[in-house]
Amino acid sequence: MSILEIYSIYLQHPQICTDTRKITDGCLFFALKGENFDANNFAEQALEKGAAYVVIDNPEFKKSEQCILVDDTLLTLQELAKHHRQQLKIPFIGLTGSNGKTTTKELINSVLSQKFKASATKGNLNNHIGVPLTLLEINNDVEIAIIEMGANHQKEIEMLSGLCQPNYGLITNVGKAHLEGFGGFEGVKKGKGELYDFLVTHNGTVFINKDNTHLMEMAATRNFKEVISYGASSSCDVSGELISNHPFLEVKWTSNHESYQVVSHLTGTYNFENILVAVAIGLRFGLSPKEINTGICNYAPQNNRSQIIKTANNTVIGDYYNANPSSMAVALENMAALTAEKKVVLLGDMFELGDESAEEHQSIINKAMSYDFDEIIFIGEMFTKLSSSAKAKFFKNRDEAIEYLKKNPIQNSLVLLKGSRGMKLEGLMELL
Repeated sequence: MSILEIYSIYLQHPQICTDTRKITDGCLFFALKGENFDANNFAEQALEKGAAYVVIDNPEFKKSEQCILVDDTLLTLQELAKHHRQQLKIPFIGLTGSNGKTTTKELINSVLSQKFKASATKGNLNNHIGVPLTLLEINNDVEIAIIEMGANHQKEIEMLSGLCQPNYGLITNVGKAHLEGFGGFEGVKKGKGELYDFLVTHNGTVFINKDNTHLMEMAATRNFKEVISYGASSSCDVSGELISNHPFLEVKWTSNHESYQVVSHLTGTYNFENILVAVAIGLRFGLSPKEINTGICNYAPQNNRSQIIKTANNTVIGDYYNANPSSMAVALENMAALTAEKKVVLLGDMFELGDESAEEHQSIINKAMSYDFDEIIFIGEMFTKLSSSAKAKFFKNRDEAIEYLKKNPIQNSLVLLKGSRGMKLEGLMELL
């Protein structure tokens, strides 16, 4: 069956599902494969639960006309999403980066939603499966789309850009994330730069942080149709000044010699640039300063990213959704800049760093030790292998840390809790 034929079925059944536990009546079920599963095995179950059709790539499971047999289910999902994107004549904003993607996407969505019916990537659906699913959720009521793209190896952003075909784009930053898959920092720059390449070849507009030397170097080698800059410098199209960070960011921003101030619900000086790009995009799409500031004020993180959580005993900066050397370093810098009577940091291992793992973990140990924190706790095998200081405490895993915290509770402190997703540091929250 051709993509056009499948698309006509999709238009009648626009709900896409890839999990039989989440089947909705009349949906279109795609039987995807993973390392440990093959959803072709659940095609019949999906129909029994109410799916209108199932898309499969194993002929053994074609039991009825409701089973659409294709060569590759994932490829078909991606091609269907691309075809759907091509029918949508609305602006698409694509963004990627080593850190800050999700927060920036949510800020942009909150701002643009003050004027438009906006659609943005839900949660962290930013990969080769998540982006197609995101695209296929966009209906004709949507006026503008914001698509987050993640990657852990080269050519991935190229592929995702080909699916969502952004007219506008930005890279939040390039840092030491997924070094193993990208083949080092230069590989990260090349991989993330694939979004810039797409924008150049398709006459797109780029939003760029003028304060970021890496991004400016990457942009200098490319000829964009339109460049909109943001940053601290008055030479930027949108310039900004950080007024306060205790604990929430207050920012003064200026455009066309007019200045405005906004108080956000974000902590971390690293979110300063994320606020500015949301302002720049709001202005580009004709929003008033009042609408832009309302959008920024309305956004409060709920996704374990730089989230301030008041507990019975402490104030916790919950930033344990993920971690890499770049985000860990700026989190420590921000923690040092905040005012509190007592400061405690609990840091978990960083994953996917390959041959550079030991060096990068040691660098974070050194950085943490350079600040006058009241207590420093490292959790994970990589940190523990490098333990060499009596100033800090090291625990091989989360369970060991839990036992320590039960006997030595942290109280009346500002606490930074940060580590890679796989460390599952949320399990420490009940003790904080």
